Amino acid sequence: MIDQSPSYRRVMLKISGEALMGDQGYGLHPPTVARIAQEVKSVHDMGVEICMVIGGGNIFRGLAGSAQGMERTTADYMGMLATVMNALAMQSALEGIGIFTRVISAIPMDQVCEPYIRRRAVRHLEKGRVCIFAAGTGNPYFTTDTAATLRASEMGCEGVFKGTKVDGVYDKDPNKFADAKRYDTVSYDEALEKNLGVMDATAIALARDNQLPIIVFSLDASGGFRSILNGEGTYTRVQG
Repeated sequence: MIDQSPSYRRVMLKISGEALMGDQGYGLHPPTVARIAQEVKSVHDMGVEICMVIGGGNIFRGLAGSAQGMERTTADYMGMLATVMNALAMQSALEGIGIFTRVISAIPMDQVCEPYIRRRAVRHLEKGRVCIFAAGTGNPYFTTDTAATLRASEMGCEGVFKGTKVDGVYDKDPNKFADAKRYDTVSYDEALEKNLGVMDATAIALARDNQLPIIVFSLDASGGFRSILNGEGTYTRVQG
């Protein structure tokens, strides 16, 4: 009998806020949110415990706000609030298909979500609930990539799965260069030295220090998340 159990027991899924826009230029596209929720459900049905971090760039990006003259700290807090809105949208989509979900915010807002308490979050995962970590780290100057790596380390995740629009890490933009080469594996140091755009430098360094692999894959491919957890599909693994 072939063992069909997944390779991972607990994972972090990091997606950008832009992934929720669909073909729109701004905001949330409910059919796209529902499609991603189905991807998450397909992995949850395998018995994998799932953490999520969703960016806020579809609503507000702190760095862009500060570039237009807004104080950076204020702009970053606005970006954190945008991630809470996206997390609530994903929670609604997941619970609509029968997946119990908790939104856990680094900035307390008790009327809409739970505060971040590590042991409580771990208990949610053990009970089979999806945990969506919102509001970044709760601190300005840190990206949601860094928040995903931090929470993945705290929760004991076995990998950070970064869902993007391309099926891995390339040496240059595959949408602009036909000769772009995809890496099967790349080291943390190489990703930093070559500025490959996997995640920001702080997130990669944190993953390196905790020996936490980063798996970059396409979230646009139907069934992609599930297949990669089964060791199939196309992706890039960033590791030591």
